[in-house]
Amino acid sequence: MLDITNFDQNCVANPNNNIFGLPSTEENADLIIINVPWEVTVSYGAGTARAPESILKASMQVDLYDSDFPDAWKRGYYLKPTDRTVLLKSDFLRKEAELYIDYISKGEELGKNQFMCRTIKEVNEGGVYLNNWVYDQARVLLDDNKLVGLLGGDHSTPLGLFKALAEKHGEFGILQIDAHCDLRKAYEGFVYSHASIMYNALNEIPQIKNIVQVGVRDLGQDEWEYIKNSEYRVITYFDQEIKERLFDGDTFKHIAEEIISKLPQKVHISFDIDGLDPKLCPDTGTPVPGGFELDRVFFLFKKIIESGRQLIGFDLVEVGTGETDWNANVGARALYKLCNLLAGSNQ
Repeated sequence: MLDITNFDQNCVANPNNNIFGLPSTEENADLIIINVPWEVTVSYGAGTARAPESILKASMQVDLYDSDFPDAWKRGYYLKPTDRTVLLKSDFLRKEAELYIDYISKGEELGKNQFMCRTIKEVNEGGVYLNNWVYDQARVLLDDNKLVGLLGGDHSTPLGLFKALAEKHGEFGILQIDAHCDLRKAYEGFVYSHASIMYNALNEIPQIKNIVQVGVRDLGQDEWEYIKNSEYRVITYFDQEIKERLFDGDTFKHIAEEIISKLPQKVHISFDIDGLDPKLCPDTGTPVPGGFELDRVFFLFKKIIESGRQLIGFDLVEVGTGETDWNANVGARALYKLCNLLAGSNQ
């Protein structure tokens, strides 16, 4: 357990401490956050690979009192340090992927260019490497009875965590907050693209009973066909649909309870920050007009706990890095709420 004998939560945060200024170590913290500095396949804006470091800095400004879980932080939260090998590999492969995306976007044939053939092979091998790296870390932590969250990086990053959770918990569902479906098969030729995470999760992990997507407002025809033919393994609440129900007099409380009713007993939250209104995280990789205020998302998360379901993990991804600390500020508060939910509901 976290030693808080001489820790004053009301004082200024010590920058030498870990996330949220807590005097945590991997050994004494109950909840470990895997830091995944990876953004190889982002298809628009970049910067998410360095989000964990900027969120760590911004987290020192987050007050620890949470009226829903006032003592959850005492369990101890620990953000693992940035693995420079992973970050450098991401930087290298990102440059390779940019060249490849530029090449195919102009209608060039892949088979005519040996360099591009090698590039796509290296990027896809990098995706396998990353998935195994995350899985290995998550499995060790779960075997040690730690609670585990993940901080990206782009949305391709949590697949290894999903696999480790499936081995630990068996059947579970995913509540996905996102502007996108992420159901594309090998988007742009990248098998483990950020736009393919949920397709890959459903294809590779039979223990995932279903994915309930909330806030989607940008999708392709192929993704819509996938949803329609999924036999309710994918249930999507579109942003416009939710807002029209509210305009017609429905309450968000009723909608939230309906959303949660579609989930099984065990739930993982996959929170792509672009599910929020872009004013809250303007430098996310692929911002889309519309989306939620943060308080509505927190309300939805709270309903998971109130329903008696078990939260087994979370990931927070696609937080951008810009000229100011605003993205990291919002990301830090989203991360703190996720930590409190996971720790506070798993005593």
